[in-house]
Parts: sequence; structure tokens; C-alpha cells
Amino acid sequence: MSETEKAEVSRGLENVYIKATSLTYIDGERGILRYRGYDINDLANNATYEEVVHLMLYGELPNSEQLKRVKDVLNSSYEVPEDVLRVMEVLPKDSEPVALMEAGLAALATHEKEFKWKERDREKALEIIGKVSTITANVYRVKQGLTPRVPSPGESYAKSFLEATFSKSFTSQESSMMDKFLVLYADHEVPASTTAALVTASTLSDMYSCMVSAITALKGPLHGGAMEAAFRQFKEIGDPSKVDDWFERTIVKGGNRLMGFGHRVYRTYDPRGKIFKSMAEVAAQGEARKYLEIAEKLETLGVKHFESKKIYPNTDFYAGILMYGLGFPDFMFTPLFALSRTLGWLAHVVEYVDEQHRLIRPRALYVGPGKREFVPLNQRK
Repeated sequence: MSETEKAEVSRGLENVYIKATSLTYIDGERGILRYRGYDINDLANNATYEEVVHLMLYGELPNSEQLKRVKDVLNSSYEVPEDVLRVMEVLPKDSEPVALMEAGLAALATHEKEFKWKERDREKALEIIGKVSTITANVYRVKQGLTPRVPSPGESYAKSFLEATFSKSFTSQESSMMDKFLVLYADHEVPASTTAALVTASTLSDMYSCMVSAITALKGPLHGGAMEAAFRQFKEIGDPSKVDDWFERTIVKGGNRLMGFGHRVYRTYDPRGKIFKSMAEVAAQGEARKYLEIAEKLETLGVKHFESKKIYPNTDFYAGILMYGLGFPDFMFTPLFALSRTLGWLAHVVEYVDEQHRLIRPRALYVGPGKREFVPLNQRK
């Protein structure tokens, strides 16, 4: 039997391990998510995003001096070259939001001249996290026809981002919810976007190019677009009184997918989803409250219908309602995901290059015809 005949293809690379990691642990059966050993609930409720940045990049929660250094580097890294924002500004206003992020990050890559892995990769990661805040804020501003704006150094990364995006002040409670959003979406092992970043890093390309690879993979509705898809589902329903009819017609009889339900890894309620639900209950006012009521009714029906298959709400189900409550239109949901996941992407590529570097070069199982004789053009029928 030939090697080709013995080989097996793992479609979607399901259950294929491409790296060892000390970053994120997931127990999909019990609904456990930990960063560097710390439970996601403890981190979301007690640590700031800047503390989690230090944890993921340097391995430990910071002391006061280390935390100050992280904040100082982030605060000093918001500025980007003028041409970067100009590239975003001159693109069509109807450009896809994530495509605007791609353009901004690719423009930043043109300024990357002499980066060398292992010399200052963690410091470079901090700088990139600062600049991605600027890029993300200006996705919103470009789409809304507003002048570009750079976040101002401030007490927290989350608050600086919010105020640069909307040109207004935010309460400590609102800033805290944005902060928790960043913590909750920061990493989730090696989904498609992180894998794309790792493939690029394995070639020893620069970090901005790794980011571009990651964000292009995030763009699809089966990955980063799921939060937006779940929220648009609530908008489609329109009113809590219509949930039962919509569910019966669209999900039960129509056989369509219930967006925001189910996960490749979790076979129980996504632990992040529970935290997002509690925050959405606080942030949802006005129209957002209506969407929350729709989501809660839909959750009840969905759990009853899918529980036997171990399909439950995931992190995307309520996250969009929280962001909408903070003022973000739904077109910003995937860029916001990218803003948070920047930390995970960078932490993974640093870990891979520093500790386990090897060019990622998988094989494809050939299933085509055997050797064929070439026929000249004038002899072909």
C-alpha cells in the first residue's frame, strides 16, 4: 500500500494539533476557558485589559511597575504615519469595514523595515496593539464620513479607544464594559484567524503581515462575522412578539442555522456568553433593550430545540447587543472582534517563533489521475 493510500485527510484540520501552547486552555465539555491558567470569569471580573496584555505576552499578571510600563507603551503607540490614515480615508466609503482594517495594517507593514524576531517581539506586539486601536477607531470614522482621529493617552486602553471613536466622553461603567469585551475576545486557542497568522509567522514575515493574514481569515461569517450575523438575526425578527413564529418558520421548518448558537469546541454554554449576557442586560437601553428581549426569548427556544445535540449560545449571541448598547453600529462588530483578538494573534505568533519555530508546510493528498501521456494540440479530439 502506497503512502497516498495510507494517508488520511482531516477536513478543516479538526482535532489536528499544530502547536503546543501555554496561552489558552479550553475544556469544551465543561465550558472552561483559561488564559495562562486563570479562569476567564476571574479575569473578566477582576483584571483590566492591560493586565491581560501583560499576562498573555509575558506569562504573568503584572505588578504595579510592570502594569505602568504596559500602559506607557500603549499610550505612546497610538500615533500612526499620516499616509496610513490617508489610505483608509481615500478608499470608498462603502468599503467593507474589515477591508479598511486590512488596508490600514498593510499600509503599516510598508513602514516595517528592519524588524527581527526574538530581539524585541513582545515590545513590538505592544506597539501594534496600540496602533490597531487607532486603525479600528478610524474604520468607524471613515465609514461615518468623520475626520480621522488618534486616541489620546489616558487611564485605560478601552476608554481611549471609545473616546477617539465617538469624540465624546464615556462613563467608568461603559469603559469597564468595553474593557471586559477586549478581555473576553482576546484569545481562543487556534481558530482560523490565529492559524493564518501562524502560517505567516512561520515564514518569518513581519508582524503586521501576520496581522493582515489573521484579519482576512477573521472576515468570514463562519468566524469573525458571527457576532454581526447573530445581531442581524434579531433585527430581522424585529419584535419580541414575533420570535416564536420566526423560530418555527426559519429554524424548525426552514432548517436554517441559528446564528450565535453552537461552537466547534464547546458542547455546553460558552462561558464568555454568560458574561456578555449579564453585561448586555445593563447596557441595553432603548432599541437595544428590544433586541435583548428578542435574544432572551430566542435563547429559550434554541436551548430547548438544540440541547439534545449539545448546541448552546456562544460568545457571539449577546456580544453584539452589548456593543450596540455602547453605540456601535453592527458593521463595526467584526472590527471590534479583531481589535480584541489582536492580543491573541500576537501572543501566539511570538510563542510559536520563540519556542517552536518551524515552517508550516502541510501536504495535500493527491486523488487525481495517474501518469498520462501528453498529446500534441493538433492530435487532440
